[in-house]
Amino acid sequence: MKPNLSVRLGNLDLKNPVLVASGTFGYAQEFKDLVDLKKLGAIVTKTITLKSRPGNLSPRTCETPCGLLNSIGLENPGIDGFISQKLPFLKKIGIPIIVSIAAEESPEEFVVLVEKLNLIKEIAALELNISCPNLQKNKLIAQDAAETFALVSQLRKITTKCLITKLSPNVTSIVEIAQAAQNAGSDALALINTLGGMCIDIKKRTPKIGSWVGGLSGPAIRPIALKMVWETYNKIKIPIIGMGGIIDTESALEFFIAGASAISVGTANFVNPRVSLEIIEGLSKYMREHEIQNFNSLTGKLKACQN
Repeated sequence: MKPNLSVRLGNLDLKNPVLVASGTFGYAQEFKDLVDLKKLGAIVTKTITLKSRPGNLSPRTCETPCGLLNSIGLENPGIDGFISQKLPFLKKIGIPIIVSIAAEESPEEFVVLVEKLNLIKEIAALELNISCPNLQKNKLIAQDAAETFALVSQLRKITTKCLITKLSPNVTSIVEIAQAAQNAGSDALALINTLGGMCIDIKKRTPKIGSWVGGLSGPAIRPIALKMVWETYNKIKIPIIGMGGIIDTESALEFFIAGASAISVGTANFVNPRVSLEIIEGLSKYMREHEIQNFNSLTGKLKACQN
């Protein structure tokens, strides 16, 4: 019997639980000759802001032990440029498109973005990126439970599209923020975004990236991401999209067992553009080997160690 990989996030149905993470897959067209895009569970676009952004100073990336430090700064064509230049290709793919959005100055920018995207039926869901560490801000919305609740509540009133709130690991308690997003009406959560970090060139005595600090991603952050997914899963009722250092089927399965309903593959796309498809195939194989019919039955099945 063929394993059933389908999952549901709010009112969003996915044929499989493997997404590609915002900022690591462009607007999909960049990967069209390398990946059969139709096989993905969903595509999360690069984050879009109200106005176009040139991004941060270069260099913008730096390799670290088992990871990548980046400070792209949300370079994007702005909402109108996205709709006219990027969306036409995305519409043709035939799988759910999740548009990641962020505000530069005021949370009210989220309202304008949602109102514009509400009009486009091909957009299946909106990812609220309230946790990007690369906008040179002293504080993120995702670092304040009250601000998170206020924003998600406001957006919940103006859209019926699936709302996914992307959370930051750079907090004292991610569970508190997750509960605020849930109580405000978020359909799902995405965690974690990158961890704040820094690299220094000891010969030049200068930072290795132009904005001095950036966001750390890749396998180095996986244990932290797993812990936060597990902690959050045990305190909330809405689905979690897990991310942070997923590079293969085994690391993806760790997130599902910890409590994720879906996963998003990020930095690994730069190393192996086909990694998401390999994970989908690997999940099917795992289900057959362990006689698992419905993928949902894997979520949160973490057991105590046996002595």
